Amino acid sequence: MRLDIVTPERQLLSEDVTSVQLPGMEGDMGIMENHAPLVTTLRPGVLKVEGGSGGEYVVFGGFAEINADGTSVLAEKALPRAEVTREHLDAALDEAKAAAEIAEGNAAVIAAQRINDMGELINQIG
Repeated sequence: MRLDIVTPERQLLSEDVTSVQLPGMEGDMGIMENHAPLVTTLRPGVLKVEGGSGGEYVVFGGFAEINADGTSVLAEKALPRAEVTREHLDAALDEAKAAAEIAEGNAAVIAAQRINDMGELINQIG
């Protein structure tokens, strides 16, 4: 299946892969060829690629569009895991905290969840 990972700054990946594991908002999702069509939001986490050049990418949110032929990831920000520094993680956590301070209602719940997700990502990457 085709996998495209795109951010506003650049295209990180565009190649045929065997499968991809996405950090979906409701939990991690394994995607393979012929998957049912689906659009999902992404939480901060690690996207894992099998096949092709393989590898792992850290995404800081966004969307994924999945269909039988492939998956397109439209990330707010994403980096190859090897390029992620503590400064990237701390900056993303600070942004989440700043958003939570001004959020109200349902947005406050979403902002609190994003802070939690960032904490889990920082623990996962170390």
